[in-house]
Amino acid sequence: MSDLASTDELFYARTDMDQARVRRIVESVLGGMDDGELFLEYSLSEGFSFDDGKLKSASFDTAQGFGLRAVSDEATGYAHSGELSEAAIARAGATVSAVREGRAGTLAGPPRGTNTALYTDANPLNAVAFERKVKLLAEIDAYARAKDPRVRQVSCSLMGEWRAVQILRGDGSRAGDIRPLVRLNVSVVVGDGDRQESGSSGAGGRTLYDRYLDPAQWQTQVDEALRQALVNLGSVPAPAGEMTVVLGAGWPGIMLHEAIGHGLEGDFNRKRTSAFAGRLGERVGAPGVTVVDDGTLPDRRGSLTVDDEGTPSSRTVLIEDGILVGYMQDRLNARLMGMEATGNGRRQSFAHHPMPRMTNTVMLAGDREPAEIIRSVKRGLYAVNFAGGQVDITNGKFVFSASEAYLIEDGKIGPAVKGATLIGNGPDALTRISMIGNDLALDDGIGTCGKEGQGVPVGVGQPTLRMDGLTVGGTGG
Repeated sequence: MSDLASTDELFYARTDMDQARVRRIVESVLGGMDDGELFLEYSLSEGFSFDDGKLKSASFDTAQGFGLRAVSDEATGYAHSGELSEAAIARAGATVSAVREGRAGTLAGPPRGTNTALYTDANPLNAVAFERKVKLLAEIDAYARAKDPRVRQVSCSLMGEWRAVQILRGDGSRAGDIRPLVRLNVSVVVGDGDRQESGSSGAGGRTLYDRYLDPAQWQTQVDEALRQALVNLGSVPAPAGEMTVVLGAGWPGIMLHEAIGHGLEGDFNRKRTSAFAGRLGERVGAPGVTVVDDGTLPDRRGSLTVDDEGTPSSRTVLIEDGILVGYMQDRLNARLMGMEATGNGRRQSFAHHPMPRMTNTVMLAGDREPAEIIRSVKRGLYAVNFAGGQVDITNGKFVFSASEAYLIEDGKIGPAVKGATLIGNGPDALTRISMIGNDLALDDGIGTCGKEGQGVPVGVGQPTLRMDGLTVGGTGG
């Protein structure tokens, strides 16, 4: 398995724990259970923020601990602690064993092994000096302010994380992973008289900082944030009503993630609370609509060599040519549904239990040129970026706010509009896709997904899409 030697050094050589004794504790606790694992974690994280021309904050954190889970049928016992010791693990074992309740199960088999490494195991926090990180943020601030006299405020931040995990099962199998993660964010406020508007851009992934120290990289983020802000400064109120909507490539895939992706996670479908429950084999989207969740993309923010249960990540086809063909599964829901785990068992940290979560969720490309899609629209909305949204998993209803959008008039992109929201139903919206672009793009590596109070890094992507008959909420006539 990946990175076992490195994680052994962290969890055994640097602590008083003996690997053989820990294994025996886990085997004793999970004997007679259906599933479960000991999840060990050690993480380093840092963050720097620059605002109003000066460093506003700098932080560094070290965290370590374990989570012990025992699963009996549908019941789950979970205990965690920041103390990495055999005594603490044994105490946790006494607690989680309560879910057995006299029931003798058969421990599920281990995940298959993998030798695939999707990202570096180097520590980004140590690779660049503190002074260079602060200098980068100062350079971003100066560059943005020099670009345009209308710039009134610049905010930027740099964050890094290095996380090591090891998963031990009751049958003695183990998996390890070392996960770097970095992210750069830039926000710009511009003004003209009394009016102010903002724009933002960011990038990141499971890489080192050196990529973002390159001026060609960070200047691209500043230029994009400034461009968005200036576009919004000249925007007019968005119209309201039912119309054709064209979604841009890349980050607009966040709407797919929220409105469709969550509804395809195994737990919601096993409990039949998803609008997609019981619909495998049915048409849920227009012909040509193919959606995958792919945790195997190298260096991507949402990628994982192994998930937080030790299952190797995979490329899972969810919707193929409009037909629902699969769900994203962790081990518990896969076992109860008679399906295979797909490497989507994720948790925020050792203090959280795993559940089915997305990795990089992408709609695949079609064969239409983006310009052809725009030309096909008599009157509509071209939504290029989104600020956020809400979705009800049970019925798929969603509301998303566009942070950058334009009118389409007679097949041409018209003025920028402000205050546009897209309102609809996820499963219904999939059937309203009438044209799919050939310009598939992934987001720049900024996504964090929330579910049941847990946040995990994710990626999204899609090509340009034409969707007919969506409801647009706006502030204009």
